[in-house]
Amino acid sequence: MKYGIIGAGAMGYRYGVMLQANAGVEVDFIDTWEPNVEQVKAQGGVRVARDHQNAHVVPINIYYPEDYQGHPDVWIIFKKQMQLADELKRDAPLFHDDQYVFSAMNGMGHFEKIAQYFPHQHIVGGTAMIATVLNGPADVDFMGAVGSEVMHMGMYEGTQDATVKQIVRDFTAAGLNPSWSDNFMGMCMSKVVFNAVTNSLCTMFEIQMGQFISYPGVRAMATQMFNEAYDACERAGIKLIETRQEEIDSVETVSRAYQYHYPSMYQDFSKGRPTEVDYINGYIAKIGREHDYVCRVHEFVTHEVHLAETMRQFKKDKNAVPAS
Repeated sequence: MKYGIIGAGAMGYRYGVMLQANAGVEVDFIDTWEPNVEQVKAQGGVRVARDHQNAHVVPINIYYPEDYQGHPDVWIIFKKQMQLADELKRDAPLFHDDQYVFSAMNGMGHFEKIAQYFPHQHIVGGTAMIATVLNGPADVDFMGAVGSEVMHMGMYEGTQDATVKQIVRDFTAAGLNPSWSDNFMGMCMSKVVFNAVTNSLCTMFEIQMGQFISYPGVRAMATQMFNEAYDACERAGIKLIETRQEEIDSVETVSRAYQYHYPSMYQDFSKGRPTEVDYINGYIAKIGREHDYVCRVHEFVTHEVHLAETMRQFKKDKNAVPAS
């Protein structure tokens, strides 16, 4: 099958390059960030490293939406939540009823937007415990050893058909290590509540995951935040695919495995971009409010991240000479 990647960023490059290189399938990349597209064209592909080592240029096909004439069997979407609605509107002329779509974006809210353009039975959702860093235009770093990739997949509606089964086979051949789940919301929310701890707290304190886990109180903080999220989900009738204890334990194991990694929320924050906290901690809080349960910690953390975003304007240039 042929794949089209919408969003040639950190995760879009990770999925597309691994599918192209390991599964041997045809992949096209669609992107709207001009420096990224032009740099790919200038250097003949995307520069790929793994854990800062063995950087090399991988040839890829990349297009602006308006220039693309292809017809992929499957679209793979990786955009920031805040950008998705405008991106889908711009890409809409490329979509056809026979196409399928997969997305494993951070946070929640994207599937409702995607469902406006594709048959619900053609939407495959996912979560990815795969750390990747976009260093700059056409320059990506795959974090973690080969084979360390972990992801889940599930149907937005309906059951697997022949095309979906082929997607799973291609992802497996690519080395993305997919696991199938029939519990769509439980699968998605398990990743959201994990990110609500690691992404948000690392961002507020501008630290790597290894630095984060060095604090002795992390387990107690994670327990408090997970318990609140699980309580909200239970009231909404959502059963997560991992137990509370498994989520708590995963904070330590994942943070140690990716000790030098800055979560994606921090990567946005450090570059002066808005974060996706409203689609992570804010989404958990929204579920709580809708079911008469106030997620006080997640409401507070959402405000704290937005406060940190606002305070960026007051940070002085470290290299500036102080006034006499």
